[in-house]
Formats: sequence, C-alpha cells, structure tokens
Amino acid sequence: MSGPGGATMAPAGREPPAQEEAMTWWYRWLCRLSGVLGALSCGICGLFNCITVHPLNIAAGVWMIMNAFVLLLCEVPFCCQFLEFANTVATKADRLRAWQKAVFYCGMAVVPIVISLTLTTLLGNAIAFATGVLYGLSALGKKGDAISYARIQQQRQQMDEEQLTETLEGAL
Repeated sequence: MSGPGGATMAPAGREPPAQEEAMTWWYRWLCRLSGVLGALSCGICGLFNCITVHPLNIAAGVWMIMNAFVLLLCEVPFCCQFLEFANTVATKADRLRAWQKAVFYCGMAVVPIVISLTLTTLLGNAIAFATGVLYGLSALGKKGDAISYARIQQQRQQMDEEQLTETLEGAL
C-alpha cells in the first residue's frame, strides 16, 4: 500500500504496541539478554533435572527444556534459523504487549517449580522469571518526577481543605 507521496505505509496490524515504543533501546536489550540467559539456565538445569529416576523431576526438566526453547524462539529467533516457523512466532511474540509477555514468561517459569520444588528448578527458572519481571516493570511505565507528584499532592490537599471549610460553614 502506498500513501501520499508514494511512500509505503505499513498495515495497521503490523505496528508495534505503543507500550513497546516507550521502552528505551537499552531496556529492550536488557530484556532480550535476560531472556537468552534465562533460556540457557533453563536448558542446562533442565538437562540436569532429567538425570534422575523420579518422574516429577523428569517432567519438570522436560518443561524447563521446553521453556528454554520458547524463550529462545521468542527473544532471539536467529538462534532457531533451522525452523521454518521461527520468524512467524517471533513476529507474533513481538506484537504482544509487555504485560502479556510478563505473564507468559513468569507463568512458564513457575510451572516447573510447582511440579518439582528442587534447587535445580529454582535456580534454573530464576532468570526466566526475572525476564518476565523486567517485561512487567516496563508495562508499568515510566516513573513520574517528584515535582509533578508534589504538585498533585498539593492540589489534593487544597481541595480537601476547601471541602472541609465548606462543610464547616454549612454546619454553622
């Protein structure tokens, strides 16, 4: 589709969410790096978790290996170039809002801990959970400055004082 002046316009469904545009470049890279480190820790600890005879530990280890694969697929799809659907999944994951990624990543990291609470599952899923927390913090938005917060508080106090004087004058 071409717009005025012959410039091509992207379809409306392809634009990243407004929340993601507010993320700074370094924070976006921090989230990606944490996702990669979380995938590595999940994969390695998942392999160690599978070396046992307890079926719940094996199930948690398999889930952790799956978490590692999904994290790599969503955060750095070029690591999975041999899969045809990797780019499709990555574009769909990039269209998710930050809070959706946070819930998804934290939920994925909690499941193996619920299945089998061991030191390996805790340490292996800690960074993957931290990735979800980072995305959750970005969903909260930028913190306001202290000056504007003080002005809002002052306005609220003035409104409360005015309402109090009105009620006192009405009572007399």
